[in-house]
Amino acid sequence: MNIADELLKGSRLALSRAITAVENEYDDAVSIMQTLYSHTGNAHIIGITGPPGAGKSTLTDKLAKEYRRQGKTVGIIAIDPTSPFSGGAILGDRIRMNELTLDQGVFIRSMGTRGSLGGLSRKTSEAIKILDAFGFDVVLVETVGVGQSEVDIVKTADTTLVVLVPGLGDDIQAIKAGILEIGDVFAINKADHEGVDRLHTELEMMLDLNQDKIEWRPPIQRVIANRGEGINELAEAIEKQIVHSKESDQFVNRRTNRTKSELLAMLDEQVGRYVRKQLSDYGKFDELVISVEKREKNPYAVVDGIMTTILR
Repeated sequence: MNIADELLKGSRLALSRAITAVENEYDDAVSIMQTLYSHTGNAHIIGITGPPGAGKSTLTDKLAKEYRRQGKTVGIIAIDPTSPFSGGAILGDRIRMNELTLDQGVFIRSMGTRGSLGGLSRKTSEAIKILDAFGFDVVLVETVGVGQSEVDIVKTADTTLVVLVPGLGDDIQAIKAGILEIGDVFAINKADHEGVDRLHTELEMMLDLNQDKIEWRPPIQRVIANRGEGINELAEAIEKQIVHSKESDQFVNRRTNRTKSELLAMLDEQVGRYVRKQLSDYGKFDELVISVEKREKNPYAVVDGIMTTILR
């Protein structure tokens, strides 16, 4: 029996092996995804994003426990910075979610960014589909926290939860990162810290400025994640957003746009791989690089020439 079939029968070992296969681009990765694809589309994907130090890992942990209390199964993908030596994730959010690892209704996987500037690994969407096919009700995707590139999560999630904290200049961060545009729900963590009222007021004012452009006004929920305070109310706010998105066209539109983006990304990858292979066979690429560097040729004409030759 292959990995995909074992996974569909509930094997957690096969689940781990499937994610490893797609993450490392093993030979059977494509066949695994082809088998699993028809079993996807059932889980609700919640992206959890925000600046470094906002307490995203703790909040993810508490939110997962709240969903378990409701009887829902939870898959967690924690995106971590990548080790320059091994290529693996180096922070290890599973250490911070230690209690959840014993729960058979929860599966946690740390994944490295692997150079992706958006804070999301290129293989994140495949890992989400694998967890979805396994049968998890909710998939939480916690991003690495790299500032402006955090907006990438909106291409992956059904619901985007933006976590902010007082005292880190989050008002400026929110404007820079376009967080108003991507946030479906806002959580102000560490709400017992000084400056929480100011941050809350500034967020409300910024939402007022965008009121004409959006059908859904993102709620702002104060939480103290390390104490578990406000988590139930936050889960309720997320549920209201889910209901609203499904009643409007937002849910369907997001999934359609996601599929479109994934197809284009796969095409880019395949075409890029083909072009690089042809360049290797072509054998004159290094000469062209030198001629461009010496300003004997311009890069635009060189690329046009290469594409014409390869795609002829």
